Amino acid sequence: MNIESYIQIGLVSNPLREPTIRAMIKALQLPEGSKGLDAGCGIGLQCLLLAEEVGPNGHITGLDVSAGFLDRGREIVKEAGLSERISFQEGDVADLPFNNNTFDWVWSADCVGYGPWEPMPLLKELARVVKPGGIVAIAAWSSENLLPGYPRLEARLGATSAGIAPFIQGKKPELHFLRALGWFAGLVNWN
Repeated sequence: MNIESYIQIGLVSNPLREPTIRAMIKALQLPEGSKGLDAGCGIGLQCLLLAEEVGPNGHITGLDVSAGFLDRGREIVKEAGLSERISFQEGDVADLPFNNNTFDWVWSADCVGYGPWEPMPLLKELARVVKPGGIVAIAAWSSENLLPGYPRLEARLGATSAGIAPFIQGKKPELHFLRALGWFAGLVNWN
């Protein structure tokens, strides 16, 4: 699938997802005027919601590996008149191009936990750039219950990206995204 197809899927699905994502962001109670990172921001649609939540004195940095996504994100942010409050940077969530303790919080939706990567190194990397006492928020959209009891079939049908993880040869089931609470327990004990 090419980049334009991914962008179109994001734009079409956004109205369906936005109320839930908005509620998740609201539940975080992000501080007014805070500085945050949207890791794996795609075309920046959630950056808009995050900027709305932190107010006019806050700043959002969107990070993605795709220059094409970031170019589209810059267009969307410019059209919304938020270029002063939202910036974009190309980079990898596994090796963030930021110093320790740079952000008040990090948000990552539909990114960390979706691929075949080990989740703990990614979570630790996100935690590294958050100030002490800050927030690391991971969100994912899963359709795991389309076919209850048949997760392998769901994964094969492409019903959910997160569903594929435990069925990659050699992948441990505990690394499945739906077991993410266990990952955070490990993160709390991390120094």
